[in-house]
Amino acid sequence: MALPEITLNTGKNIPQIGLGVWQVKDDQEFQTAFDAAAKAGYRHFDSAQFYENEHLLGNAWKNSGLPREEFFLTTKIALANFKPAKVAASFEESLKKLQSDYVDLLLLHFPVTILRKNAWKALEQIYAEGGAKSIGVSNYTIRHLKEMKKYAKITPAVNQIELHVFLQQPELIEYCQNEGIVVEAYSPLAHSQDMNDQTVQKIADKYGKTYAQIMLRWLVQKGLVILPKSVTPSRIVENISIFDFEISDQDMAVLDTLDKDLRTCWSPVYVP
Repeated sequence: MALPEITLNTGKNIPQIGLGVWQVKDDQEFQTAFDAAAKAGYRHFDSAQFYENEHLLGNAWKNSGLPREEFFLTTKIALANFKPAKVAASFEESLKKLQSDYVDLLLLHFPVTILRKNAWKALEQIYAEGGAKSIGVSNYTIRHLKEMKKYAKITPAVNQIELHVFLQQPELIEYCQNEGIVVEAYSPLAHSQDMNDQTVQKIADKYGKTYAQIMLRWLVQKGLVILPKSVTPSRIVENISIFDFEISDQDMAVLDTLDKDLRTCWSPVYVP
């Protein structure tokens, strides 16, 4: 079964599910997770300079024996590298670690005050030179995205944010979709912080799916890209096994009522 893709504003397609690799720094653990994901059909892998594992992703895709063009690789510029000269230099280092002469998606990891404007311009230059097939941002609020209109020549292709049934951010999603910005959901399982909600479990039982699969499928049906993270092969397979059923409109509406602004990661809400 071919996995669904979403077309970005650059004309490139992004697989609707990717494997997040945050905190995975052990070589063997990384390779095992990657191999399980590749076997299950994942081709989209999301790393970052801050994760300190770009080299592991580079080794893993090389070891797979599959051609580079089969993979969609993402990395992100770390906060410490937001000065324009550092953006360019750190990105070159990322390419070496990833063993590739381009990335499919390059993001600014956080809306760093003062530095984000020129950091974005540096990303636009990287895009112009072909080093990144698409560029975008992560953890940007509506306010940060509106500010970009004053200085960005290129609209971000993606905004990657924390998103799950307990942190729904509907206004931000609507804004991005109206602007042609694809929303990627990181931590789509809320770091397992709320895995005992009876409403979710009831819907999971109804469809013969797991609790996690309902959380992920809800996001997919919102038209979002999802980045579940796991190093357990069985869960990696479970997380991608969500494209053979559909949650009804009625049950989607029920899940829509579960928003409680539960943030499990850093919050950009008060960043000026």
